[in-house]
Amino acid sequence: MRADKIFIILLFVTSVIVAISSGGIKTNLPSYLIGLSLFYVFSTLYYHLRVAVKHGNTKVDYTIPYSLAIALYGGPLGVLIYESLYMTTVYFIRKKNKIADDEELLHTFYNIGSFALNGSIAYYLFHALYPFLDRIPFGFWILIIAITMVMSFLSHVYLSIVFLAMGEMNNLKDAITFIKSRSILDMGKIAFSNGLLFFFLVNKQWEMVTGLFLLNYLVSRSNIAINQSIQHKSERDKFEQMAYTDFLTEIYNRAFMDKKMAELNNSKERLGIIVTDIDSFKLINDNYNHAVGDRAIQHFASTLRSYLSEEDYLFRSGGEEFTIFLKNRSYEECLSLVEKVRKGIKDTPAMAEYENKTIHIPMTASFGLYYYRTNEAIEIKKAYVYADQLLLFAKDKGKNCISAKNGLVDIPLSARFE
Repeated sequence: MRADKIFIILLFVTSVIVAISSGGIKTNLPSYLIGLSLFYVFSTLYYHLRVAVKHGNTKVDYTIPYSLAIALYGGPLGVLIYESLYMTTVYFIRKKNKIADDEELLHTFYNIGSFALNGSIAYYLFHALYPFLDRIPFGFWILIIAITMVMSFLSHVYLSIVFLAMGEMNNLKDAITFIKSRSILDMGKIAFSNGLLFFFLVNKQWEMVTGLFLLNYLVSRSNIAINQSIQHKSERDKFEQMAYTDFLTEIYNRAFMDKKMAELNNSKERLGIIVTDIDSFKLINDNYNHAVGDRAIQHFASTLRSYLSEEDYLFRSGGEEFTIFLKNRSYEECLSLVEKVRKGIKDTPAMAEYENKTIHIPMTASFGLYYYRTNEAIEIKKAYVYADQLLLFAKDKGKNCISAKNGLVDIPLSARFE
């Protein structure tokens, strides 16, 4: 028999032995049955609000358990009855909905045994220590919090043993990391929820028990709705980022450039549109390979980005061609920045691995700059075409240069060479 099965059976049998030898229900039976009914109904109602986290092939349930309150009220036998009734119901719900694991019955025995045994330990700890802590302010809550921490620790120890036996954990270090993973906030919710429930049970305040369960239910539903909303937004943002990001250079792609052009077209702001590409890029691919060519493109993109501010936009508009939108600058400032970028590209060769060696790839780039105010005489798409034509003009003039035009004053094209 597998080691994890032996441990689970031993855990369950131990909980049963402790419960039977405890001497029966530790409170008035009719009151216990009322409390048991409320706990069972609301625990079953909460079942679909549970938070389960995958750990290997096993799901760890992080929903707030209510076994502490029923254990302190009804004793070891009382908590065993509650856990058996609730966990058996969960078993049949999962079977009916066809979402049960292959070893669902074994997991059910584990859940009953671990929660019932922890509840029994909590019962004896509480009644042994409460006479002493009752004499100090907030002694009750200090004890409840301490017991909750002990129960959380034991639960993670049980799970670690099972995971180690199943091979889901490799060593003791993994087990210790898992044991320490429980959130303090989670333990706080468990402690205060169960402490209040126990107080209401002892005083037979059934309306308060019901009210607290309903409050927890509403808060849980609200949290789930908020988390789902955040998750959906996060997923949408992630997919949008993927849709608008070039996979090679991790900068904006042509699709995002088209989107941003539509936004800026009616902004009535001054804009410097730059179109640039690597001079004689085909020679890099021909002399080396496409992997080296990709590295050259990545280096080119990162160099361009290093000169830009947060207000500017850099796009990979195709192949080794990139487009830049410079915002909130004068024509002279745009021209000066492009000159700095041109020199920076020339002075910083790309590095790549080729035939088991690190090689340096010298590069130059040509630039077309068109400066104008959006939403005036021409649309932004037309201004982009002008910048692209200026790039071709720079190529014709000998490469490694800038062709620029100030569309606000309609000056002639100018070309700068080193």
